[in-house]
Amino acid sequence: MAGRTYGELRLVDNGSIWEINRIEPHVAIRLKQLFPRIPKHSTVPYRLPNDLIHAADIDWFTSRYPLAITKSDQLTLVGGRLGFEQQQAEMERILLPDYAPADIQGLQPGQVVRHYQHQPIGVLRHRKSLLLGDEGGLGKTYTAAAFLCAEPGALPAAVVCDPHMQKQWRDKVEAFTTLRVHIIKKASPYDLPPADVYVFRISQIGGWVDIFDTGYFKTVVYDEPQSLRTGTTTAKGAAAKVLSSNTTFRLGLTATPIYNYGSEMWNVMQFIDDQVLGSHEDFQREWMDDNGRIRDPKALGTYLREQHVMIRRLKSDVGLELPKVSRIVEYVDYDAKEVQSIEDLARRLAIRATTGSFVERGQAVRELDMMVRQATGVSKARAVAQFVRLMVEAGESVVLVGWHRAVYDIWLSELKDLRPAMYTGSESATQKGREIERFISGDTDVLIMSLRSGAGIDGLQHRCSVAVFGELDWSPGIHQQVIWRLDREGQEDPVTAFFLVVDEGSDPPIMDVLGIKASEAKQIVDPHMGVQLVGEDTTNLRRLVERYLAKKDRATKETRRIRPPARRSAA
Repeated sequence: MAGRTYGELRLVDNGSIWEINRIEPHVAIRLKQLFPRIPKHSTVPYRLPNDLIHAADIDWFTSRYPLAITKSDQLTLVGGRLGFEQQQAEMERILLPDYAPADIQGLQPGQVVRHYQHQPIGVLRHRKSLLLGDEGGLGKTYTAAAFLCAEPGALPAAVVCDPHMQKQWRDKVEAFTTLRVHIIKKASPYDLPPADVYVFRISQIGGWVDIFDTGYFKTVVYDEPQSLRTGTTTAKGAAAKVLSSNTTFRLGLTATPIYNYGSEMWNVMQFIDDQVLGSHEDFQREWMDDNGRIRDPKALGTYLREQHVMIRRLKSDVGLELPKVSRIVEYVDYDAKEVQSIEDLARRLAIRATTGSFVERGQAVRELDMMVRQATGVSKARAVAQFVRLMVEAGESVVLVGWHRAVYDIWLSELKDLRPAMYTGSESATQKGREIERFISGDTDVLIMSLRSGAGIDGLQHRCSVAVFGELDWSPGIHQQVIWRLDREGQEDPVTAFFLVVDEGSDPPIMDVLGIKASEAKQIVDPHMGVQLVGEDTTNLRRLVERYLAKKDRATKETRRIRPPARRSAA
């Protein structure tokens, strides 16, 4: 005898969508609670994608609230649920400690793939898309190269990386495998020589869209895909989307997929697996609060793992644990005149950032940020250089990290006798390689490096264990990328990162915001690492604006006081 049903379920749109109709009101409420992708204010028909995970969830839901369904649609639903369970079981098997993969052909003599590197290879072969988020120093590049050898249908492959990483990709792939590598020379198509792996600078891919659209490349590897966190609104993002849509395998390699706030994860995943988080509207409903922040970062992190679209291991997980990195914040002397020289203009910009038109507010905030950060860096530059000199005189080699050219110029002048190597945004790829070699070979004890040049560099760990941050970035991921250049396999000494700051200018608000960003990103990337507080700030630069508005208010109040100018000690 047929039992009671609470509504109707059927496949529509050529089998791509599950549609729910005629559902009873109290069941509709429960459905929306369990499927946040359905807007709370919507009415029937309710629509959900026909993929394995939704098939499993809908089949489970209908076990409690049966829905009328045709026999053929029922077979599809059950088949989807069984497919999901089979896929989960296979992924779990691959991730077990006793997983025994087949040998990989195509490696150079003497090269081996470690067990923990075999596991993402197995997941990617079955799942077709993966974000490999292993901690820095665990050989993500080698894992990608081994996959290209292991999977017969993976070639030819396109690697998309930062400009300074092209040569390193070629060198590592050729040293590890027998694959042929070609470095793309131009930002427009030309006759490609025979090769297995083509390495693109991310700035080149916009001109290759038509080639990407042909499906010539079977695999795309995005090195540090957080570079695409602005989505498809840019030329490089639009080109990457075409590339991803026309490849069989998509692999992202980054230990820091989130540079700012957790909402960036949706944009990053569009190039890896554009189904797992749904549309942007779905993502907003399921994961974000009214302020645009991730409602439950840990839940998002565990969800991505459950879907096996993200794998993340720490050094301790694979038996490569190094001593903990010491992060030391040191307050240094600064030239107050440098900061005071921009006070009046900074206050005017802060006011415009809150009272001007939409365009004026955005421009004012950007100008305020650039001006105050540079003035802050310049004000402490000589003290930073003196700190580095003391470290060198104590026998240490140092990676000195900054951002502004005016700051570099002061460091170069103050440390001229130490002949620092330069790895910033001004050198060509060839010059950068030469400067890195100078530092690693011991020709100099100081490497001045740009904050945003840290991703992917290898070899520094054999020479240095001290990083000095002479300027700060708004993103904690940027700092972590630099630290991982030293805190990786081959490092023989405990790593120390010094953050040299002052109590004026941009340093105080940046340090506040870094704590907010780090807590949200950490919970997504490492959801099981313990509880951390997340602040209430909703924009990177608001604290900087508020700081200068507050200073203006204090200054106004001071001028209104009718008191003798006697000094008073702080309470």
